[in-house]
This record gives sequence, C-alpha cells and structure tokens, in this order.
Amino acid sequence: MNIYIGQLPYNVNEDELKEIFSEYGEIASLNLVKDRFSGQSKGFGFIDMPNNSEADQAIKALNKSMLKGREIKVNQAEQRRQKSSFRKRRY
Repeated sequence: MNIYIGQLPYNVNEDELKEIFSEYGEIASLNLVKDRFSGQSKGFGFIDMPNNSEADQAIKALNKSMLKGREIKVNQAEQRRQKSSFRKRRY
C-alpha cells in the first residue's frame, strides 16, 4: 500500500521516517519529496508498505500524531491522475 505523509517538519529526514514506520512492518520504498533547487524537504512524502494490514496499522497509529512539534497527516495515497493530452486552444 502506498501511504501519503503530509505536514512533515521541514527538518525531518528519510532515516527518521524509516525508523518510525518500520515499527509497524516492512518498508518497500520511501520517497521524501524535496525541492529541486535547494534540496530542502517540501513537507510531504510517500512510503510503500507491501503488507496492507501493517500499512493500515501504521496509518491508524500515526495519523494526527506529533513529530518534532507538528501534527502529521498519514493516509492511503490516492492514485495519480493521468494528465489529459487534450489541451484547449486559445483563439
């Protein structure tokens, strides 16, 4: 299950997130989204946990929990929407 983690403190790193989520099960991948130019965290990321029941436990336990003074948001990630290749023309 792909999990969205939002409202993260900007100084949190991937190792800290791995440590927190690994308490609930195996982590297949972790992606902390960072600014392309500065390298600073954008305050959200994604974790993929292969076992859905472990992922559900992590979501229930960690959603609205405090991390470094901020209440984080944890839920199942929504599927990315396909961008339409059709564009409206301006006349």
